[in-house]
Amino acid sequence: MAKEKKYILALDQGTTSSRAILFDQEGKIAHTAQKEFNQYFPNPGWVEHNANEIWSSVLSVISTALIESGIEADQIAGIGITNQRETAVVWDKHTGAPVYNAIVWQSRQTSGICEELKAQGHNETFRNKTGLLIDAYFSGTKVKWILDNVEGARERKQKMATCCLAQLIHGSFGR
Repeated sequence: MAKEKKYILALDQGTTSSRAILFDQEGKIAHTAQKEFNQYFPNPGWVEHNANEIWSSVLSVISTALIESGIEADQIAGIGITNQRETAVVWDKHTGAPVYNAIVWQSRQTSGICEELKAQGHNETFRNKTGLLIDAYFSGTKVKWILDNVEGARERKQKMATCCLAQLIHGSFGR
C-alpha cells in the first residue's frame, strides 16, 4: 500500500483577511483559500474587529482549502498559525464569547491611557518588567480600556484577555 501523502496547514490570520495554505511534503503550495472580514472604525484612529467574524473566517478558509483540494483532515500532519499579535480580545473563559470587539494592533484608542501612564512616571517600570515601551500598539492598555469602558466587563467573573492567537487555539481545541 502506498504511503498517504501528508500536508502542513498554515493559517495566516491577518489584519484584513484570514488565509489557509496547504503545503505538500516538498514544501510546495497545494492549495490556498482566503476570506476577508470587516474592519470597524468607531472613532478616528480606532480600529476594531468582531472576534466572532475572525473565528468564522478562519473556519471558512480551512474548510474551503480542504474541500477544494480534496485533501482529507487526517492528511494534515501539522498546523502553523500566524496572527495579528497585538490585537487584543477579552473573552469569557466559560463561553468563549468576546466581551467586546477585538482592539486591533494599529488602533490608537488607548493613547490617552498611555499618556497618563507616562505622565505618572511609569516608563522605566514598564520597560524593566516587559521590555516594551508604553504605547497603544501593545495589548495591556487595550485590556484596560475594555475593562474600564465596556459596561459590565470588569464585573464579569472568569474573563480572559488574549491576543488573537490564543483565541484561535481556544476556538480550535477549547470548545
